[in-house]
Amino acid sequence: MLIGIERGWKLREQEPGTRVAGVRTFSMLGLGSGIAGLLARLGHPYVAAAIILGLVALMVVAYARALETQHDSTSAVAAMVTIAIGFLAGLGQPALAIASAAVAVAFLAMRTELHGFVDRLDEQDVKALARYAIIAGAILPFLPSGHYGPFGAWNPQKLWFVVVLVTGFSFLGYVANRIFGERNGTIATAVIGGLYSSTAVTQSLAQRLGAAQRAGAEPAGIALASTIMYMRSTFLVGLLSTRVLPEFAALMAPPFIVSAIASWWLYRRAPGDGESAAPGNPVAIVPALGFLTFVAIAAVAARWAQGRFGQEGLAVLLLIIGSTDVDTAIITLGGLDPAAIGAALAALALTGTVLANMIVKLGITLVYARSKGRSAAFALAASIAALILSIAAAWFRLKGW
Repeated sequence: MLIGIERGWKLREQEPGTRVAGVRTFSMLGLGSGIAGLLARLGHPYVAAAIILGLVALMVVAYARALETQHDSTSAVAAMVTIAIGFLAGLGQPALAIASAAVAVAFLAMRTELHGFVDRLDEQDVKALARYAIIAGAILPFLPSGHYGPFGAWNPQKLWFVVVLVTGFSFLGYVANRIFGERNGTIATAVIGGLYSSTAVTQSLAQRLGAAQRAGAEPAGIALASTIMYMRSTFLVGLLSTRVLPEFAALMAPPFIVSAIASWWLYRRAPGDGESAAPGNPVAIVPALGFLTFVAIAAVAARWAQGRFGQEGLAVLLLIIGSTDVDTAIITLGGLDPAAIGAALAALALTGTVLANMIVKLGITLVYARSKGRSAAFALAASIAALILSIAAAWFRLKGW
């Protein structure tokens, strides 16, 4: 019925008697195929097959002329989908059938939006989509899940999922920037870029700020990228190492609040004419493989440190790894045995990696933006101070002082 309503509305301007199928026909298709599914479920597969074949043959004959004259197969395909959905419901899967119907109606109703989106794509967009499809869909499902390599530290499926996850953030940022970036300027670039590299965004904005005649929205963008980084790190921990999430989220809350307030304050002071260039395509296979190699080496080092030094040595190793890349430390922790390191100590080590990353970004801002970056540096320093206090409180609590 849902599909029939959409098709009937779409074809409402055609003269009566010229439409092949409307709401009544599509509803009857669904009902008939549902009866066929029920008969198959009750042990009458041949009767069910005869009904389905009859419905399909009827639709093929009915739409043959429309396909020849109008060159539009959407309604014919929608009829086939309706038959499949009704059969699925009759087989005893009504929830899946209803969900499928809702998705089908959404595809049909969003014709203008989908065609408009495709029209805005260029060659680089299609290549980015193809690369991410290979990374996420053509490789991941076929990798084995188990313990391989030195110390049994490598799980191929989990390692590649890391690549899917990180490049997914990049791909999301790229797509969003293609749609919104040029309109929303520096702030949009900071939000989107912060999803996959707040350090790179900080360097880019600080360099532009240092070369500009006057400050625009760059200070707000620098602070906002770090605010997004706090959120993204917490999300990654929740996804890859759920047991550490409560402690880590508590440590991240104070600096996140300070950074968010500073971002809002700088945004209110920023002029409204800031513009930004769209970033390049971030979905590249070679950097993804390089990142995978780094994560694999870190996993072996973590297993070695676990057996040799215990959880304190493991915490130091996570801190060293995360000083160059916070995501790698989070991913390395997610691949460890939960008994290898306590949740409180692991959260403290990960927070230390975030502190190291923030200090690096403060240095980048001061070097590249110089005196024009004072407000951005103040925002980063305030967030760092809140982070240090949060770490100190957690350390004292861990030691029982």
